[in-house]
Amino acid sequence: MARPRALSTVRAARGADFEAVTALLEALGRVEVTEATLEDARAVFRQQILDPDAHHMVAEDERGEVVGFCSLHFRTRLNHATEEAWIPDLFVSDGARRQGVGRSLLQEAERRAVERGCWHLTLESGHQRAEAHQLYRSLRMRDVGKSFSKLLGRGGRR
Repeated sequence: MARPRALSTVRAARGADFEAVTALLEALGRVEVTEATLEDARAVFRQQILDPDAHHMVAEDERGEVVGFCSLHFRTRLNHATEEAWIPDLFVSDGARRQGVGRSLLQEAERRAVERGCWHLTLESGHQRAEAHQLYRSLRMRDVGKSFSKLLGRGGRR
C-alpha cells in the first residue's frame, strides 16, 4: 500500500511564522510563551531566522497553514575542519503526521547541510517520541547516544 502523498511545502521560516512555530514548540513540550516572555521570545526568533549559522524551516499544508517546523544549526566541533549540522527541534502537528511532512523537513535539512559542506548531521529527540524515531531510522540515522540536561536558574530563562 502506498504512503499518502505529502501535501506540504517546505520553506524558510519568516517573522510572521512566530505564533505558529511557538504553538508547535509548545506542543513538543517546550516552555509556554507567556505575556511576560512574549517580546523576548519574539526577539530571539527574529534573531535566529536571520542568523546565517541557523536555518529554520516550516512546512505548510495545502491551505498555507504551518504544520511542521525544523530548526537546523551549524556548529564547529574540535578535531573537525568542517561544521556539524544539528537539529535541536523538529516537530509536526498531530493532524499532519504520517503524510511525509517530517520526512520532507529532514530531507531539506540534510540537503542544506550537504550543500554547506557539513561532515555530520545530528538530531535531538526525547525518549518518548518513538514514532519519530522510526522516521529517523528510515532515513538511515542511528541512535548513537544519550543526552543529559539540567535546568539552571529559573528554568533556564532570564
